[in-house]
Amino acid sequence: MNALTIESVKVASDRHPTQRPECDGTLCWDSTTMVHVEVTAGEQTGWGYTYSDAAAAKLIDGKMKPLLLGGDPMSVRNHFQAMVKEIRNLGRPGIASTAISAIDIALWDLKAKLLGVPLVDLLGRVRENVPVYGSGGFTSYTDNELIEQMSRWVKGGINRVKMKVGRNPPEDLRRVGVVRDAIGDADLYVDANGAYDRKQAIQFAVEFSKLGVTWFEEPVSSDDLVGLRLNRDANIPGMEITAGEYGYHNDYFLRMLSAGAVDVLQADATRCGGVTGFLQVATLAEAFHVPLSSHCAPALHAHLGCVVPGLRHIEYFHDHVQIERGILGGFREPEHGMIRPPQDHSGFGWCRINLSSS
Repeated sequence: MNALTIESVKVASDRHPTQRPECDGTLCWDSTTMVHVEVTAGEQTGWGYTYSDAAAAKLIDGKMKPLLLGGDPMSVRNHFQAMVKEIRNLGRPGIASTAISAIDIALWDLKAKLLGVPLVDLLGRVRENVPVYGSGGFTSYTDNELIEQMSRWVKGGINRVKMKVGRNPPEDLRRVGVVRDAIGDADLYVDANGAYDRKQAIQFAVEFSKLGVTWFEEPVSSDDLVGLRLNRDANIPGMEITAGEYGYHNDYFLRMLSAGAVDVLQADATRCGGVTGFLQVATLAEAFHVPLSSHCAPALHAHLGCVVPGLRHIEYFHDHVQIERGILGGFREPEHGMIRPPQDHSGFGWCRINLSSS
């Protein structure tokens, strides 16, 4: 095994149009770009991905690929540190971190395949499956579209769902009420994507609570730690304040936790440094006795969710489900609100994707 070296690194990006234009509280979009990476050693190929911009693929091909070629495929954390050092002058947050994330995921997939074990077993499972929550409910949806999506998830056994709010505040309470009527006693979450100001967010939290909402994600900007803490300290009965999806490195999460800004921390392995970075965040959250929830990319987080003791659940995000269901042969559908990662193949258990770029 020690004689093996990384022989090739391939990267490509694909643009996936959404079924219809979508909006949340602060952004609108009509497509999602997936950047995916293949790393080969011996007779095995690891595959990783991130949701980013095509610029991440150029960064991987130009800056990261030379660092990896000829390296030891078993020394994943060594490669992680080398990539972090390489992008020092570019800045860690953003594109650079998503590039690192995609490669790190591919390297862990490769290592598990070389050892002939599922990734969840290599990392050390603490549970057999992980809870999910259905996520979508875009502000661009009509009432009928909201009802159809949320009701479908609940009827399918996912007893917790999340919708977007904040784009048109005068309509938010009515929209949330429509969903509450449609889903009965299922858990209802809302995500403002930082659309509200501090006092406005607290006022909405009070009203959302009356509608049985128990999860208020990014009521204010995730960079406004004081505002998040103010909302948390409002102590709205049954309401948890959450944020963290825009974290790209440990210092970000440490600042958020140290400020006491959230009841539940969120992290995204496609942004925060892949498997290596996500496990680092999990350790920080555990040290602060704060539960962790993963953001988006459900096929990826199914494995990670089964190895993190303090993980609350993973996000079954509509757009990423459509993409991953279509291109990952090992994609698993939830059963009774839980996802079990593939265990009949080594690594992540995904089918290999042939890449068109170098």
